[in-house]
Amino acid sequence: MSRRVVRQSKFRHVFGQAAKADQAYEDIRVSKVTWDSSFCAVNPKFLAIIVEAGGGGAFIVLPLAKTGRVDKNYPLVTGHTAPVLDIDWCPHNDNVIASASDDTTIMVWQIPDYTPVRNITEPIITLEGHSKRVGILSWHPTARNVLLSAGGDNVIIIWNVGTGEVLLSLDDMHPDVIHSVCWNTNGSLLATTCKDKTLRIIDPRKGQVVANNFEEPVALQEMDTSNGVLLPFYDADSSIVYLCGKGDSSIRYFEITEEPPFVHYLNTFSSKEPQRGMGFMPKRGLDVSKCEIARFYKLHERKCEPIVMTVPRKSDLFQDDLYPDTPGPEPALEADEWLSGQDADPVLISLRDGYVPPKHRELRVTKPNILDVRPPSGPRRSQSASNTPLSQHTLETLLEEIKALREQVQAQEQRITSLENMLCELVDGTD
Repeated sequence: MSRRVVRQSKFRHVFGQAAKADQAYEDIRVSKVTWDSSFCAVNPKFLAIIVEAGGGGAFIVLPLAKTGRVDKNYPLVTGHTAPVLDIDWCPHNDNVIASASDDTTIMVWQIPDYTPVRNITEPIITLEGHSKRVGILSWHPTARNVLLSAGGDNVIIIWNVGTGEVLLSLDDMHPDVIHSVCWNTNGSLLATTCKDKTLRIIDPRKGQVVANNFEEPVALQEMDTSNGVLLPFYDADSSIVYLCGKGDSSIRYFEITEEPPFVHYLNTFSSKEPQRGMGFMPKRGLDVSKCEIARFYKLHERKCEPIVMTVPRKSDLFQDDLYPDTPGPEPALEADEWLSGQDADPVLISLRDGYVPPKHRELRVTKPNILDVRPPSGPRRSQSASNTPLSQHTLETLLEEIKALREQVQAQEQRITSLENMLCELVDGTD
């Protein structure tokens, strides 16, 4: 009599759990635009959600800790003249986010650590190069300030956000609408899907398709009959892929291994309400003390609900096997190094002592002077040492931060006065 052997895996018992009601973000008018992006982006500092906006496009940015009911007058990030279709946080600066819009532009924004007093309307830079709507954004995983965009013109453009220049334009790769684009781990290759039902692996610097039309899949998994778009999220640290269907009410997750059958179904997290979009927290933003290996931000019609994926463990010590060193916020390359052909893996950090996001770091854009073609003489000055004048956006940001700090100081002074009065009353009462 043969005995069935159970596959060994530390992720077999991963379970999902929705956060408590007071940990959700309520009263958010999530965008109703019919587009296939996730409508949500999250990092260890902020949650960003594309929202309904009259007369243009907007998204809201909330500090992660600002849970509960969101004030209807909470400041938005507005600047696009048509609906925002995609947003993506910079992996190397938690205060920088890019937005793509139906108005054919990409805007890059600096988000302050304090809550702004009014709407943020001035982007750091506006990138113009597409002739139709821009629906896909993806930052390079290891090179500083390198951003990819894909538009309804079937063109992929790779930008240097630090200078506002187009690094590469891939305009003859796709005969039809591009559905999705992602980088590989070191950013040397792209994978794209297209309306022509072809998956392409592209070397962007050579401008070549290096693989497509895979004849036989290594694994085939029957999902369901829903016609909703699948939003896949892959965690390279645990080799788990999570599949969230737009309009679906479940998250299915699978472990990927190097041995056949390659794809192993783990479980399904199900809830009552369908998801309109989904955000996925980078590994450095998770709570390692609770064996949290993934956290999603599920969009409903009027709220955003965190969903935590946990590996059950009895010990409350740091679990080395669950948390290998993971990509941190430091880039491994500069934009010009990557463009010249260099590749580098992400700079990894340990999560043993938890992760504390760095303080506000400003992204400065230095547009090259196309009229001045003289080679630089003498030692190259660092950007911080240059005499570049502060932009109007920077001045407004500084003024708002000063105002916010003054209000905090004023509140502290009032509190001190109140405590002093209480102390005097106590002393008088004792006498």
